[in-house]
Amino acid sequence: MKKLLNTLYITRQGSYLHKERETIVVKHDKNKLGQFPALTVANILCFGQVTVSPFLMGYCGEKGIGLSFYTEYGKFLARVQGKQTGNVLLRRTQYRWADNEEKSVSVARLMVAAKIANARSVLMRELRNHGANSLLESTVKHLAASLRRAKSAHTVPEAMGIEGDAANSYFRVFNELLRGSGFAFGGRVRRPPTDPVNALLSFAYTLITHECGSALQGVGLDPYVGFLHQDRPGRLSLALDLLEEFRSSWADRFVLTLINRQQIKLSDFVSEASGAVRLTDDARKNLLIAWQERKQVEIMHPYLEEQVSIGLLPHCQAMLLARHIRGDTEYYTPYLVK
Repeated sequence: MKKLLNTLYITRQGSYLHKERETIVVKHDKNKLGQFPALTVANILCFGQVTVSPFLMGYCGEKGIGLSFYTEYGKFLARVQGKQTGNVLLRRTQYRWADNEEKSVSVARLMVAAKIANARSVLMRELRNHGANSLLESTVKHLAASLRRAKSAHTVPEAMGIEGDAANSYFRVFNELLRGSGFAFGGRVRRPPTDPVNALLSFAYTLITHECGSALQGVGLDPYVGFLHQDRPGRLSLALDLLEEFRSSWADRFVLTLINRQQIKLSDFVSEASGAVRLTDDARKNLLIAWQERKQVEIMHPYLEEQVSIGLLPHCQAMLLARHIRGDTEYYTPYLVK
């Protein structure tokens, strides 16, 4: 099994990264903030005003270290990519599948079904832990019906429609899961997030999307060509496809844990003149520490039947997807929580 390497999250504004022999150095003004052996680093994510030397950019491309740039709010801007790895025949097959409605929907409906099933599991977990709730119970029933419909979707637009309806139902009751002091959720707002809960959700989704993109690239697939999400310049469509399996089971539960355990408070957010809400620098740092700790937690993969760290789940699913596209398995097996 692939070894889980470190991800560097650079959030301090005005930071400068450069290469020093076989290490990555992070500086702010003239102060050295950290120095890391390159062999232990898989990805570098830069948020806001962060500068990277050309030599380090080239080194990351050569060594396969992911280097991506985001706004302070977590919106993706760009990434540095080296030589394409993997079998070109695999990518050629991927492109043919993406242009074939039957092949695309055969994978897309499984990803949508997994997303719905995992969202339903989050709500059922809440019912088990905190007792009866009529709103949650009715939503669980609705998601069960959506799950049955998703499994028999005949086209990608049909699968997308089912996914959208299920997501709306799920987020209508998401506020019932919040127990943090003062936090409230009135609905999903993406660009930009205009309340603390949406800011946390968007940030977590961004982090997982990056992990999915790196995992897909690592097994030789093109993260920009998806089966559920349509092609769009600069969009990691296949990574967004894979993200669907992890939204509720990984990102949403992580956000709920931060809020309900009061690890994140309302005072940790600031509002911009544009109406956007973001974490303070210190709060973002604390969130990323908790995120790294969460990635290290080991679970039993339901299909592979191996103990894997949560941070390796995107790699596991990318590997299973590549096997299916190559023809090694009859079906793609999405990630489902128990």
